[in-house]
Amino acid sequence: MKIHRIDHVGIIVKDLPAAKAFFLDLGLEVLGEAEVKGEWVERIIGLTDVRQTVVMLGMPDGQATLELVKFHSPSDEKAIQQSFANTLGIRHIAFAVEDIEAIVAKLKSKGAELFGEIQNYENAYKLCYVRGPEGIILELAEKID
Repeated sequence: MKIHRIDHVGIIVKDLPAAKAFFLDLGLEVLGEAEVKGEWVERIIGLTDVRQTVVMLGMPDGQATLELVKFHSPSDEKAIQQSFANTLGIRHIAFAVEDIEAIVAKLKSKGAELFGEIQNYENAYKLCYVRGPEGIILELAEKID
C-alpha cells in the first residue's frame, strides 16, 4: 500500500463565479468545468438529488489542483460560518508565491482581506494570511533568497 500525492483540495462555495475569479486572480488556471449529477455521485458523497457545478483549477506548473463545487441541490441551509486562524478543522491553503506584496495588493483591490501584515519570518520567508470570498483563507509564502 502506498500513497502517491494529494490529488486535489475541494472547496464548496455558494458564489462560484466569485470564488473562481479569486483563484484566477491569484494565478491558477481553469482545467475544466462541468455539471455533475446522478446516482453515481450520490453514492460517493452520501447525498440524494445531487446537482452541482464543478470547476477544476490548476497551478501553472501542474503540481496542485483545486476543485470548486457549487451545489445547486441539495443546498446547505446554513450561512457561511466565518472562521479564524485558530478555528478547528481544515483552515487554510498555502501557496508559495513570488512578489507577495503585488499579489496581496491585487487580491485586496478585488475585495480580499489581509488578516494582519506581511511578516518576515527569520529572513527565510515573507508570510501572510488573506481571506477571500466565502471566507476562504489563503496563506501566502514568498521565499527570501
